[in-house]
Amino acid sequence: MPPPTPLIILDVQDAINQPVWNHKNNPDYLSVIEKLLKVWRENKWPVIHVKHDEATPSSTYHTHGPWNAIQKPVAPKPNEPVVIKHQNCAFINTSLDAELSKLKAKSFVLVGVVIHNSMDATIRAGKALGYHITLPKDGTTAVPVTGQDGKIWNAEEVFEMSLAILGSEYAEITTSSEILQRFL
Repeated sequence: MPPPTPLIILDVQDAINQPVWNHKNNPDYLSVIEKLLKVWRENKWPVIHVKHDEATPSSTYHTHGPWNAIQKPVAPKPNEPVVIKHQNCAFINTSLDAELSKLKAKSFVLVGVVIHNSMDATIRAGKALGYHITLPKDGTTAVPVTGQDGKIWNAEEVFEMSLAILGSEYAEITTSSEILQRFL
């Protein structure tokens, strides 16, 4: 997977820092994304940002809500496309596939939030569309999940289970260090 494999940054908006998203298993995910983004920009490799604009007013990701902005440490540069999504999957009714086609990309590196929601949906759809997806596990995170019966799975359990499922057939699970060693 030689560069310039696009780096896709998914849903890293101010919304993810609101209390409903507390108790993340990997609080350092943002610094990992910043590190990868810095390398991609220094090498002039393609970067695509995906921003969630949620119609539901109670959502922290609400389109007109106070936390909808992409976080400043990973904010897009003028030459970096921003794909707007309204569902959890970044491929549904968006321009992501077209952006990747413009780049003639058959693969991409995906980072962002959260592994068991938008990351999962995007990875599965991307795989179905024929993309090779590399997921650095230190560039994402999970939060606790409560089942309908009230059972709570902590964020680490959710994270590990999500990686096991996605890594079994949908994505190449690795680390940011391994990606940088491969590309540099």
